[in-house]
Amino acid sequence: MNYKSYISENQEQFLSELFTLLRIPSVSAKPEHKDDMVRCAEAWRDQLLASGVDKAELLPSAGNPIVFAERIVNDAAPTVLVYAHYDVMPAEPFEKWNSNPFEPVIIDNHIVARGADDDKGQSFIQLKGFEIMNKHDLLKCNVKFLIEGEEEIGSPSLEAFCEANKALLKADVILVSDTSMLSKDTPSITTGLRGLAYWQVEVTGPNRDLHSGIFGGAVANPINELCKLIASVTDENGKITVPEFYDDVEELSPREREMMAQIPHSDENYAKALDVNALHGEKGYSTLERTATRPTFDVCGIWGGYTGEGSKTVLPSKAFAKLSCRLVPHQNHETIAELMKDYLEKSTSSAIKIKVESLHGGEAYVCPIDLPAYKAAEIAYAKAFNKPPLAVRRGGSIPIISVFERVLETKTVLMGFGLESNAIHSPNENYPIDLWLKGIETICYFYEEYSK
Repeated sequence: MNYKSYISENQEQFLSELFTLLRIPSVSAKPEHKDDMVRCAEAWRDQLLASGVDKAELLPSAGNPIVFAERIVNDAAPTVLVYAHYDVMPAEPFEKWNSNPFEPVIIDNHIVARGADDDKGQSFIQLKGFEIMNKHDLLKCNVKFLIEGEEEIGSPSLEAFCEANKALLKADVILVSDTSMLSKDTPSITTGLRGLAYWQVEVTGPNRDLHSGIFGGAVANPINELCKLIASVTDENGKITVPEFYDDVEELSPREREMMAQIPHSDENYAKALDVNALHGEKGYSTLERTATRPTFDVCGIWGGYTGEGSKTVLPSKAFAKLSCRLVPHQNHETIAELMKDYLEKSTSSAIKIKVESLHGGEAYVCPIDLPAYKAAEIAYAKAFNKPPLAVRRGGSIPIISVFERVLETKTVLMGFGLESNAIHSPNENYPIDLWLKGIETICYFYEEYSK
């Protein structure tokens, strides 16, 4: 079958179906979207039923409903479990969008909407690849779908769901399309993801906001102290100063560093695309090494005091920050969470009080490249893109992947088709239509090869 021609002929229909999902503001981080989460889960169930699965249903979890579907073609055949998520990041700041984030549009042959890439657009690639194979009687393996609604808030309900449903989720391999490629012209398969640890910090000074003229200089300012504390976490070489933080970090071998150096990359173009004057990071490592194989520390948000229009001379009572670390293989996120908490508490000035809360985290993941499913994916990319894919580690995190390995005892192959320019989590998130269509074609080739 000529997959490319069939996909091209049905492009408008496929886009229309995707747009029904993109219009639903399934923002898991905001309680006011609870009904939208259910509505999006139901829309996914309906799309799966239309694709020809044997059954599709909404299953309860401690949080948002989980969509499960399956197509069993032969009990003796291998089984693929497709994991995806239907929740999206908040769209704020809305004023930075060039269009309504929940009314998808096509601009310069790009789909523009929240979720266009992460993860509705990429999930839909998996759905349509399956549907094409299934409806043309070309599917020779069993396929299950597990689509959750809490990935963007750390998948807090999914581990317990997996523990309770091991038999239902039993599979030979898990497929995920929620990662990126090096470029449209350089196909790549993600073979590693970093782990994550995330905290919220609350610093308290006086029992109320004070006049900075009357009290300034005599009372510690929580914002000042919080900034000093955060600045102490990294040194002048970009290295994290928390004791024992690097104890389990494995250094890359010379051979691995040499292989990474062969990946096409330009620091100059990278900086230019981000409109920054220079790149910055841990001394002694390349940009690709920093973003894929080294742990990091970042302030994801900081607030306190007066932030309204004009001026208000105030010494605030409280200051807050959200902090995160990306972790590498062998670093345990719970251990790191405690190390950071201990460091912040011990380093805090006696003039203020601090509360450190660990919000969520997950382990890093490395995919063996000798898996039959990985080899099938390699061939599939090569057929669709007319060149073999590179194996690369990426800097992002999908914490649930390590849970799958531990609870379901199943490896995951990360068949992502995103680009760094797709602006996931940012205003004007987008997805090139030609790459989206090529992704569907690649999934068709995957099932063709995996069945062999």
